[in-house]
Amino acid sequence: RVPSLKLTARKNTPSLPETMTARFFPAYPWDKSSLKSMPVDLQQFEKLDAYALKVDAKNSVEELVKALLKQARTDLEKVRAIWMWICHHIEYDVVGYHNKSQLSSKPIDVLLTGKSICEGYAGLFEQMCSVAGIQCMKLSGYSKGYGYKMGQTFTGDSDHAWNAVYLDGRWHLLDSTWGSGAVDDSFTKFTFRYNEFYFLTHPALFINNHFPDNSNWQLLKPTLTLKEFENNMLHSSNFYLLGLLTAHPETSTIQTVNGKASVSVDCRSATLFKFKLKGTDGQGLMTLKKHGMKLDIYPQKTGSHKLQIFAKPSKGSEDVYKCVLEYVVECKSVDKAMRFPKELHQPVGPSWFTERQGFLRPSHPEPIIHTNDGRCSVTFTLGKDISVLASLHADDSSLTEELGRRHIMQIHRGNQIELKIHLPHAGNFVLKIYARKKSDPGNYDYIFNYLLTCLNTEVKWPAFPQSYSKWVEEYEILEPLSGLLPANRNVQFKLKMQGIAKVLVQAENTYPLSQSRGYWEGTCNTSGCREVFVMVHENANHSFYSHVLKYEVETQ
Repeated sequence: RVPSLKLTARKNTPSLPETMTARFFPAYPWDKSSLKSMPVDLQQFEKLDAYALKVDAKNSVEELVKALLKQARTDLEKVRAIWMWICHHIEYDVVGYHNKSQLSSKPIDVLLTGKSICEGYAGLFEQMCSVAGIQCMKLSGYSKGYGYKMGQTFTGDSDHAWNAVYLDGRWHLLDSTWGSGAVDDSFTKFTFRYNEFYFLTHPALFINNHFPDNSNWQLLKPTLTLKEFENNMLHSSNFYLLGLLTAHPETSTIQTVNGKASVSVDCRSATLFKFKLKGTDGQGLMTLKKHGMKLDIYPQKTGSHKLQIFAKPSKGSEDVYKCVLEYVVECKSVDKAMRFPKELHQPVGPSWFTERQGFLRPSHPEPIIHTNDGRCSVTFTLGKDISVLASLHADDSSLTEELGRRHIMQIHRGNQIELKIHLPHAGNFVLKIYARKKSDPGNYDYIFNYLLTCLNTEVKWPAFPQSYSKWVEEYEILEPLSGLLPANRNVQFKLKMQGIAKVLVQAENTYPLSQSRGYWEGTCNTSGCREVFVMVHENANHSFYSHVLKYEVETQ
């Protein structure tokens, strides 16, 4: 039997007996495949868990353990039954926490009152294991629990207690206080909310918020120093339960460099993320990656800012984003050029998510598109049956929604779509992309957006011509691309249109275009008119023309 260690105050913590050090504290390298320190099949526990929750023997610890062990054969099952019972029957004593003189942490008192603080949870756990013939230690140390502030230092007596159990030839860690539920922000109300994470947690993850008085009980090689524990990033249990693996940087405070700070998260499977800097998501650029996300933050004020990162699985019914990380961003200087338009939505740029929506092989995989001459062209391969709508937005009010759409021209070639964009002026713009199924003529759904930037103040592109409903996807304008034609000039037209009998350009006079090799070509004179229309004759037997395009003519 292991000698019992009374881990008292930090100064005179006894050293462990020689026989225990090497043999009982093997290092556990974390290969990121499991959150636990031994293989555990939760499905195999379902019957045992259900049984343990129903056991109602509260006269003595011995009676309770005897009843629990009726369904438990192995040591692991015995520990599991004790764990489940405590996590679902002992509530955290918020009153006792504030008034410790009224509080007894003796196992029998915890059992009879049904409430305690961490000391009592860990003491009851140790006693029940002892009755069940399982080696168990009560450990104490510092924790990043209720009231923890990012980057704080720990001094004085330990503030938390938990347990180590000996199973299959090695020690394992668990925390039944944190497994049972949580207290509210004002520390006046406890809510039972079972948390599987703290049962046999892998030591590499347990150290994230538990620092034992005796460093051997970290069960890690090399062990962490208190300073490293204080500086390390606090990951909530949600971080690991959602399948997230690592976050960079690993320290909780980030200094901006030239007004920018970056965070990245790696995860196992496709995950959706959100972030808030001082409560809003307007001062950053987040992109989803196949195995995680990348976030660049550009605070628009100097000083300390709280950054929160939220996540949820991309599949499944879970619709709530859970907070998984918190940082403090220290900003020394502001990068004013990275002030984003209000219309910019997070995440920015294409990703596995937009691929699922049918936007494949993007020409621009990055979230920002820089253009020097104010023009750019974005292409995708489209999935089947997709109709696309795109619009351009800026913070200046002169660009209305309707005008914003007319600065983008769609060109379709087979399953390829090209979005030609001509910016009206220099600045930052948002290119928003919507889609719907052609077979389902409902509203368009927002899919994603890009940030477009142009620094060239000479840029001043007019909108493309206005198109009408008879202008179909397969048609294409080769010239003139500008929706504003010069006055008193001969203007060359070249349009690609199939299955049409005749094409006319209507100005002051009417000019028929002639067809050659799939193109309709010809010239029109803009004298004496304010508008020019392109009209098509779909059927040679009909005399009816449909308007397909409208151009404006410059005023003298």
